[in-house]
Amino acid sequence: MPERTQTMKRDYYEILGVEKSDPLDKIKKAYRSLALQHHPDRVPADKKKEAEEKFKEISEAYAVLSDSKKRALYDQYGHAGIDQQYTHEDIFRGADFSDILRGFGFGGGSFDDIFSDLGFDIFGGGRRAGSSRRQRGRDIQIEVDITLEEAFSGIEKTLKVPRYETCNTCSGSGAKPGTKRSKCSQCKGQGQVLLSSGFFRMSQTCPQCSGEGTVVTQPCVKCNGQGRNKVTRKIQVKIPPGVDSNSHLRIRAEGEVGVAGKGDLYVLIGVKPHQAFKRDGSDLYIESMISFTKASLGGEIEVPTLEGKVKMKVPAGTQSGKVFRIRGKGMPDLRGYSKGDEFVVVKVRVPTSLTSKQKKILEEFAQVSGEEVDSASFTDKIKRAFK
Repeated sequence: MPERTQTMKRDYYEILGVEKSDPLDKIKKAYRSLALQHHPDRVPADKKKEAEEKFKEISEAYAVLSDSKKRALYDQYGHAGIDQQYTHEDIFRGADFSDILRGFGFGGGSFDDIFSDLGFDIFGGGRRAGSSRRQRGRDIQIEVDITLEEAFSGIEKTLKVPRYETCNTCSGSGAKPGTKRSKCSQCKGQGQVLLSSGFFRMSQTCPQCSGEGTVVTQPCVKCNGQGRNKVTRKIQVKIPPGVDSNSHLRIRAEGEVGVAGKGDLYVLIGVKPHQAFKRDGSDLYIESMISFTKASLGGEIEVPTLEGKVKMKVPAGTQSGKVFRIRGKGMPDLRGYSKGDEFVVVKVRVPTSLTSKQKKILEEFAQVSGEEVDSASFTDKIKRAFK
C-alpha cells in the first residue's frame, strides 16, 4: 500500500488572494487589506489565537512574494525551493512591512508580539531578554489508499510515519550529556540582534544561536547538536465508514516535534477503483446481465452488494439498459446519518449460438408474432433487438 509524506503548506498566492501575474503593488494592497482584517486587536478574545496564526501566514506569504529573488524561486520550485534555500527567519529577512503597517492606529502590544514571534521588532519595542521564538512542530501529510470495501465498513490501518522527534539522549538540548549550552556571545543571550536604519528599527533573530540565546559547544553525538532525530513511528489510524477519495483525517499531536509542541498528522484517503461497482457520492452503480428470456418473461435475479447478494425482481418486458434502485445498499454517510442506494443497470445477454430445438421454438414465436424469419440470421436479429 503506497504511503507518501510531505509537509502541508498553502500556496502563497492563494493565501493573499492574488494571481501569479499580479504586480508588487497589488500584492502590497492585498496584504494590507488582510493584515487589517486579521489584526488581533480587531477580533473577539476567543478568536485572537486564530487571528495571530492567520496574521503569521499572510505575513510569510508577503515576505516571499514581495522579494523578487524569493518570488522567482518560489514560482519555479514552490515551497520546496524556499524551504531548501531559507530558514524560517531568513524568509522574513529584508522584508519591509513598515510602509504597509504603520498608521493602522492599533495598540502596539499584541501587534509587536506577533512579529516578535516571527523574529521581528517592527516598531522597535524590543524583545524580552532570554526569550526565544517558540514554534509548534510542522504538520505532516501522509497519503494512503484503501479498497471500496474498506471504505464501506471502515478500517483501522497501521501507518509508518517518518518524523522528527526530540532526541532522547540529550532530551532536546542538543548538548552532550553532562554538558550545558552556553550563552551566545553575539546576542548576549537575548536571541535577537537589533538593526537600525534611520527612524526604523528591526529586531532580527540572532544568526549565531537562531534565536535561542544559547549555543552548543559540545554537541550530542546522536543528534549532532540538533536536539531531534528523524524516526519512523507506527501509528494506528481509524478510518471511518463512508470516506471517499480526498477525505482528510486529522490526528492531533502526531506531527513533528517543535519547541511549542507537536504538529498534527493529516491522512489523505484515496479509494481504489472497484472492478464491479462505480461510486457516485454515497450511491453505487453496478451492471447485471440477464437472459433475454428473463427479460421477456420477468423473474427474480441475484444482485451483488457490498453486504452480500440480494434478490431483485425483474418485471416482464424489461429492456436492456433499464436501471433499478435498491434502497439503502449504497455507501454509508460519513456523518452516520444514512446509507446511499445501489443502482442496478440491467444488460440483456443474447446467446451466441442456439440448439436446433431452441431455434425452432423461437422461429415459431416469430411466426406467431407475425415476423418473417430468416433462420440464418435469426440470432443476429435477437442480438440487435436487445442492444
